[in-house]
Amino acid sequence: VQLVESGGGLVQPGGSLRLACAASGFTFSRYVLSWYRQAPEKERELVATITTITTGGARTYYADSVKGRFSISRDNGKNTVYLQMNNLKPEDTAVYYCHTQSYWGQGTQVTVSS
Repeated sequence: VQLVESGGGLVQPGGSLRLACAASGFTFSRYVLSWYRQAPEKERELVATITTITTGGARTYYADSVKGRFSISRDNGKNTVYLQMNNLKPEDTAVYYCHTQSYWGQGTQVTVSS
């Protein structure tokens, strides 16, 4: 299994970024996918989760701190999960990780600063 994140960078407060996680080595459509983040000297925390796509569509979950600002989505045809981040705040600064089953990506740095 391989998870490769991309899309991080430096952005000003109020700005937007879209993270992507390209997955391989497993049947992507069958698994729940999540984004986590870890800020300096803090524990890793769950940001958002997306379930598999069923008749009613995929369900999503968000941490309270990002509700209304972040959106998780998946493209099973591209084996990729996305995290659209809008209205970014300095407290969103962290390394963002993609996760599925017991696997983690290498992380991508997001820095929100003026």
